[in-house]
Amino acid sequence: MVKKIEILGLGAGDLAQLPVGVYKKLMNAGEVFLRTKEHPVVAELEKEGFTYLSFDAIYEKHDQFEDVYEEIAQTLLDKAGREAVVYAVPGHPLVAEQTVQLLLEYGPKREIEITIGGGQSFIDALFTSLKIDPIEGFQLLDGTSLSKEQLQIQQHMIIGQVYDQFVASNVKLTLMEKLPDDYLVYIVTAAGSSAEIVEKVPLYELDRNVSINNLTSVYIPPVKEEQILLKNFSKLREIIAELRSPTGCPWDREQTHESLKKYLIEETFEVIDAINSGDIDHLIEELGDVLLQVMLHAQIGEDDGYFSIDDIIEGLSAKMIRRHPHVFGNVEAENADEVVRNWQEIKRQEKGEEAPNSLLEGVSMALPNLLRAYELQKKAAKVGFDWQEITPALEKVKEELEEFVQELDGTEEGMKRAKGEFGDLLFAFVNVARFLKIHPEEALFETNEKFTRRFQFVEERVKESSRTFEEHTLEQLDQYWDEAKVKGL
Repeated sequence: MVKKIEILGLGAGDLAQLPVGVYKKLMNAGEVFLRTKEHPVVAELEKEGFTYLSFDAIYEKHDQFEDVYEEIAQTLLDKAGREAVVYAVPGHPLVAEQTVQLLLEYGPKREIEITIGGGQSFIDALFTSLKIDPIEGFQLLDGTSLSKEQLQIQQHMIIGQVYDQFVASNVKLTLMEKLPDDYLVYIVTAAGSSAEIVEKVPLYELDRNVSINNLTSVYIPPVKEEQILLKNFSKLREIIAELRSPTGCPWDREQTHESLKKYLIEETFEVIDAINSGDIDHLIEELGDVLLQVMLHAQIGEDDGYFSIDDIIEGLSAKMIRRHPHVFGNVEAENADEVVRNWQEIKRQEKGEEAPNSLLEGVSMALPNLLRAYELQKKAAKVGFDWQEITPALEKVKEELEEFVQELDGTEEGMKRAKGEFGDLLFAFVNVARFLKIHPEEALFETNEKFTRRFQFVEERVKESSRTFEEHTLEQLDQYWDEAKVKGL
């Protein structure tokens, strides 16, 4: 006996649109399995003596559609092991029909032949109802598993499987992450049938429509408004390419990787300033400025024919997966320190490096020297070359300070030695900071900001006095400074 499941499509509309061949197979099959009887064709076929068994009851048994589809597929496969089965689904079997995809996957493994019959897709009827041309580009998405990453808002978007208000609400919230609340969308129900309904509503009203049912789809027209498109990464890429083009900005066209180095450093510190200020809007702006630097470097790479932003993203994504085997693989990491150790070991293996000649080799010469001192000490501390308590570290600071003072004898040789001792003093202070878990770069940054605020206050007081700085004594300026401290500046 040939084990077989023949899958037929009920089309998108009423009986008049059902192909004659499909109609004859349905009427001559005896008993037909239906994924759902909630379809205009079924009611009309019933009047002609059509008999069937529907799976609607299975929808009530499960919370997830995946479980529903799995049970339907397994039921049909079990049945096909004993006799040939005819299974009918709405629309076309190969359009938005997960049960069909499961049957195509499982059938051959159980030596069951799966054949696909005709049936008009709801997409054809939808294009006709909305009068749109698919050659312009469109997306067909599943409303039950929609994510914002899927949305291509510059194309026609059709979202199927919008069965009820709950699915419609999830679709609405997902679309709102890319589109304004009042963006106009279309709710299309029973497309191509005599019961067809097409309603144009603002996005925020999508889940308030009472006509939503298992024949409902949502259509989102392509976005044309420039302001909406500004959220798209592709739009940013287009802007940067235009700035670097022959008709773009002269300044942007002149930039090189070398010329942009200083701006990346400046923008990075401005991000830190924004974080310290706690101003979210400022942080958004400054992170955008850092992203601009990345995009400019990427565009220069693309213009020169060496690399593009796609290569950067691909490399970063692959690296994150490789270096997080405890997330994307089967490695376990109990704490952050273990994650860092794994990261360093994977990094070394990737680069094909032997064990380094020195533990300090990984500390970049490009770091600001205060930060570099901090990182050098951290590396040494990992193998136990570190104070076990703070007292010796503080004593070392005192020792270096005394040695520095001793060299201040006014001679040229003394000043040379003093310079070295001053470096030792700073290095010792960094050690104390590290021991106390104070980041020296951050601490100095905060002090610089504090000095700036207080000195600007002194400047204001000088202006108010109608006298110049030179006309003030140091004691008077110190008094202004003390006022700034009292004000908490």
